[in-house]
Amino acid sequence: MKLELASGALQLSRGQTVKLRDAVGSTICAREGTVWITEEKSRKDVVLEPGYCFRVDRPGLTIVQAFADASVSLA
Repeated sequence: MKLELASGALQLSRGQTVKLRDAVGSTICAREGTVWITEEKSRKDVVLEPGYCFRVDRPGLTIVQAFADASVSLA
């Protein structure tokens, strides 16, 4: 997966979701706000607060949703 962001971060409004396909190995970091992350075929969900990161470890669909206005980086 390759995603280029001009500003280095993706801005999400409250309730907005981003769907990532086959992003295994990518790292999602919460820069501002809190986001919820769920991976296809995983029983656990992750809640990231600012300053924390999560590495996608499953192929398939990964969904990131903002609880409130948020900013995330993807690498």
